[in-house]
Amino acid sequence: MGRAALWWLLALSLLGGLSVPAARAASPVWVIHGAHSTLYLAGSVHLLPEQDAVLPAAFERAYAASAKLVMELDLGNLDQTAVAGWMLEHGTLPAGTSLPEILGEQRYARVAAAAAELGLPAELLKAQAPWVVGLELADLDYIRLGLDPQHGVEEQLVQRAQADGKPTAGLETLDEELGSLEALPREAQLRMLDQTLSELKDAPEELRQVLIAWRRGDVPKLAALLSREYRDFPALYRPLVTARNQQWLPQIERLLSGQQNCLVVVGSLHLVGTGGLLELLRKDGFTPVQMN
Repeated sequence: MGRAALWWLLALSLLGGLSVPAARAASPVWVIHGAHSTLYLAGSVHLLPEQDAVLPAAFERAYAASAKLVMELDLGNLDQTAVAGWMLEHGTLPAGTSLPEILGEQRYARVAAAAAELGLPAELLKAQAPWVVGLELADLDYIRLGLDPQHGVEEQLVQRAQADGKPTAGLETLDEELGSLEALPREAQLRMLDQTLSELKDAPEELRQVLIAWRRGDVPKLAALLSREYRDFPALYRPLVTARNQQWLPQIERLLSGQQNCLVVVGSLHLVGTGGLLELLRKDGFTPVQMN
């Protein structure tokens, strides 16, 4: 699994099968008080391995104190048929265009080799846009490495909310979330695919450190990881991270002005660094306090 795939859209998906020290001093959850309500802002790991899927204790307290669960997408009401239809409509190349033609012989050979290693016939990729191919290869590598969205933060919380009859909501629509990838210029899509191909199965120790930083709520470490990715590829991370933070901020502040306590869960790297939600909220006069 490479860093490019790691921080594309989900912002933080981590390698499993590792022994990770438990958090002691802090957590990836912040509490923010509004005039008449409290908002819990939590950093997520969207995929976790079954053997290391227990959430930090602050999630339990934040969930119990909240009347509503808010995520990037409303996974509690997500129509998988609609997802498949959207991908078919927006992730397919125009008629008369093929992936080998767009990628060129050398790059396509790398894609075909990576797909074969992951058990995916390259023929199935020929009609797909480069950004879709990158996501598919990353997804297959997640599976190979034992990661499972069913054990990720959001899925665990959604299952609990549905069992408890607690309402769920999203900060953006499917079209907004996936559309940010579709809208990337072709050159950015190709570079993103190149990074994924170069980094598949790479850097398990680095990913272990990211997971440790998440569990500990280690803001400097997460911020350092994010700033590095921005330096490497700012044209990608502006639309996928910074711009989405700006779009979410008014919604989060409306929740803070309401009457209900809410738990808001987003990818951890949306919280930290320049342009992160914690910084934006502080600039607007709020005081996020990290939970233990």
